Amino acid sequence: MVHLSVESIATAVLALLLAAPAAAHDIPVDATVQAFVKPAGNRLHLLVRVPLETMRDVDVPVDSRGFLDLDRLAPMMPDAATLWISNFVRIYEDDEPLPRPRVVATQISLPSDKSFASYEQAVAHVTGPRLANDVDAVWNQMMFDVLFDYPIHSDRSEFSMDPAVDNLAARVNTVLRFLPPGGAVRAYEFSGDPGLVHLDPSWYQAALSFIHMGFDHILDGTDHLLFLLCLVIPFRRFRALIPVVTAFTIAHSITLIASVYGLAPDVAWFPPLIETLIAISILYMALENIVGGSTVHRRWMMAFGFGLVHGFGFSFALRQSLQFAGAHMLASLLSFNVGVELGQLLVLLLMIPVLNFLFRRVVEERMGTIILSALVAHTAWHWMLDRADAMRRFPFHWPELSSSFIASMLGWAMIVVAVGGAAWLIDGMLRRRAKKAVTLPESRPSSL
Repeated sequence: MVHLSVESIATAVLALLLAAPAAAHDIPVDATVQAFVKPAGNRLHLLVRVPLETMRDVDVPVDSRGFLDLDRLAPMMPDAATLWISNFVRIYEDDEPLPRPRVVATQISLPSDKSFASYEQAVAHVTGPRLANDVDAVWNQMMFDVLFDYPIHSDRSEFSMDPAVDNLAARVNTVLRFLPPGGAVRAYEFSGDPGLVHLDPSWYQAALSFIHMGFDHILDGTDHLLFLLCLVIPFRRFRALIPVVTAFTIAHSITLIASVYGLAPDVAWFPPLIETLIAISILYMALENIVGGSTVHRRWMMAFGFGLVHGFGFSFALRQSLQFAGAHMLASLLSFNVGVELGQLLVLLLMIPVLNFLFRRVVEERMGTIILSALVAHTAWHWMLDRADAMRRFPFHWPELSSSFIASMLGWAMIVVAVGGAAWLIDGMLRRRAKKAVTLPESRPSSL
């Protein structure tokens, strides 16, 4: 009989584990993807760096010490690059999908490698000598670089990309740089799958994208929808709502554009302050509906004032998406507003008939207004308290009296004067129209 000691059994088990390849790997929690896209002549190069651990379903060869056997691993990596990267990434030339790319080179890199700081350094590194096999490389600490080559018709074409690499980890952050021939580098940074990205968008591509963003934003923004509901409840007729909704639109467009062009305070407490004021605006409008006595004249002025606040809220939501505007910032901002208005129009088309049916068939109008407004007020009250608590975490400091601060204040003063003048003119027009509508029936001669 052969007697085995505990130490010999443990040694044998460890040797088997080290020698056996890992058949599968858990999906990583976080991953950062770096990529360059460069068209040149009749070829387009896609250069990608990902964490090596995102290449799952790869039988990882290791040496007797448990470190990667880089010589045996290298031949496996082109197939892994195709399976996990190029099979998911789609690149389009003038809206036509490019064929599957060729894997030009792959490279296993140390986490300390800085070659992806520029395209030239990254290409030289990926196509250069491989990492020596005697490096103590650990699977979940290394980086994987790959250079893809696509055939194209011209490097002057319009290129777009669907970088669907969100399958590599639970949370994927992508840093993408597009290098057009003779043009400025376009840099993008996004999380997950952003959908189709126009790498150097034309004005109409940027406009369509931002119309879609504005439409989606108004439908996803619960606080803006509740504010719109409070505006609509007392005046469920399109004609009466035109000045109210128009005032809200003009106001949020002013502050949205001003904020994007750097006129908003760049301090930590400003975003939570705006979010708190948005909650206050909803609460105020709901309470005004409960108290009653609101008129179209008063309501459009309140919509204008609170619309200025909501415009800053739109700018916070839009901040990460402005990178997709390319060189067409103003057109994209105006298009975003168009999308918001289309979304508001859709909401009104659905909301007004529902409210009219509710107040005719279910509950009396005054009681229904009070119930709905009370529910909105309850929600806005809790939002206000939560957001005010978050705002108190950021200390307030008076801004320094610098030339840039004075210039910003002068800019806002000019905007306030222009807005005040426009509001005065609109108010006068509405008052004259209302007065004319009242006096015309009285001045009509009676018939005998």
